[in-house]
Order: sequence, then structure tokens, then C-alpha cells
Amino acid sequence: MTRTGPAAAVAALALAAAGCGDHAATHPAAAPAPRQADAPALHGLVPSPLPRKPSFTLTDTAGRPFDFAARTRGRLTYLYFGYTHCPDACPTAMTDLAYAVHSQPASIRHRVAVVFVTVDPRRDTRRALRAWLDHYDRAFVGLTGSIAAIDAAEHDAGVPVAPAEPEAGSHYAVSHSSVVLPYSPDGRAHVVYTQGFRPADFAHDLPLLLRY
Repeated sequence: MTRTGPAAAVAALALAAAGCGDHAATHPAAAPAPRQADAPALHGLVPSPLPRKPSFTLTDTAGRPFDFAARTRGRLTYLYFGYTHCPDACPTAMTDLAYAVHSQPASIRHRVAVVFVTVDPRRDTRRALRAWLDHYDRAFVGLTGSIAAIDAAEHDAGVPVAPAEPEAGSHYAVSHSSVVLPYSPDGRAHVVYTQGFRPADFAHDLPLLLRY
């Protein structure tokens, strides 16, 4: 399937941070788009064109439908696709986002949402997902659903959907993109983050991304 426009930009960047553990895949990162002279000095990679916030509905950890676009409207929203048994990229991303959010004053924190979509619904039950996210921040939103619904959400976000892999018991890795997509209040991702960015980069960009 061919992606065009903003989705293609996200897909190219997402491939630079695909996978966890032994299933990680490495690809050259897409070059960031040039910045305008008067643009804020953001640390993240700037995709071109800027991706729009996707529209999908999954199930939250309380068992309720969560309309991603509607429930996060007007907020700076970080979207990440991962799984709780991930040995490296997922806990690192959530730790970095928790640091960035907690470093801000309360007046900014309430304008930020972090949404984690599991790509491993078999093991990531609603209870397991909630307990895992609570280690980072009790306000982080966890979403799950059928494999088809999750794949559709990844497609809508322009994130490559990893091919299904055989599962061996309860111990297996899941390939996934580890790109962090922050959508500003205007509904666009003005930067994206791949693996290798520091917590300080997220914290630096957070208040700037709220200005859009």
C-alpha cells in the first residue's frame, strides 16, 4: 500500500526507529525539512509536509471507547505505538515523556496528553496496560483493541504496520515503530522523535509545541 503526503513523511521517519529488542530493524533516518528563519528552535525532526492528527477509536483501560481526535482536541498530544513487554524502546519513550511532562508547571501539564496504543493486545490486557503506564504517569492514556483496529490506527497515523510474527507461548517480541508523534493543538505534528533523542529534547520542545 502506498502512502502519500503527511503519512509518507511519518512512515519514512518511523522506519528509522522500528522494532524492539532482537526484532529491531535499522533504517536511515529521513532528513528533517528546512526550518523557517523565524521558527522556534525545536529539537525534534521536522517532517514535510506536517502530518495531521489521525482519527480513530479504540478502547481505553477502563473499557470505554476512546475517540482519539475528539478526546484530545485542543491539547498537545503525544501518540506512541508499543507494548508493555518491550525491553527497551517503549519504556525509554514513556520515561522520556514522563520527564518532559513532569518538568512543566501545572498550567502546562493539564494541556498535554500522552496516548499509548498497544500493538500486543493478547498480553496487554486493560489491567496490565493500566498498571504498566501507572509506573510513568497515572494520567497517561492506554488504548487497545483488535489487531485489525490497531493496524488501522497505525495506518491512519502514517506508521508502518509490522508484519505479524509467530508467537511462542507468553515470551515473544513484537516488531513495531518506535516513533513518537506529538500533535500540537492545531492538530499537526510539527516535529517527530525517533530513538536517540534525550529527555531534555522532549522537555525543551514541549512548551514550544503548545504554541501552534
